[in-house]
Amino acid sequence: MLLFLYLIWLILNGGLTLEICLLGLGLIALLALPVRVLFGYGWRTELRFWRSLPFFLAFIAVLLWKILLANLDVLQLILNREKKIQPVLVHCHTCLKTEFCRFLLANCITLTPGTITVAMQDDQLTVHCLRKDMLEDTEHGVIVRLLQHLEA
Repeated sequence: MLLFLYLIWLILNGGLTLEICLLGLGLIALLALPVRVLFGYGWRTELRFWRSLPFFLAFIAVLLWKILLANLDVLQLILNREKKIQPVLVHCHTCLKTEFCRFLLANCITLTPGTITVAMQDDQLTVHCLRKDMLEDTEHGVIVRLLQHLEA
């Protein structure tokens, strides 16, 4: 992550001079010690970060795509009077192990229009949907598989 922060430093400075590079290295070095002491950050954590970065970027891309599709689905529900809105509470089981990934999944569900995560207890999610088919791939979908890769 420190290398990632250094790259962001270089990109946001807009130029590449010796002073900017050295100042960035100095700031990252000052940041590295407290991060290592307070959070137990080390080279293994750095390696795990770089290994999971492609999965995280794919997760963001899939999430944005799902949000777009859900927006279009809700728009179609609004404009097409023949389709009926049948609100339902759905109880889902998730196979995610960490609390953080379950939290991310619950918030992904809430971010997509037409669905709201009402409750999350252990590995059970209670979701309110405008229609039951809006929550078809929650338990074994692409987002869950990407979150499982982030857990590893």
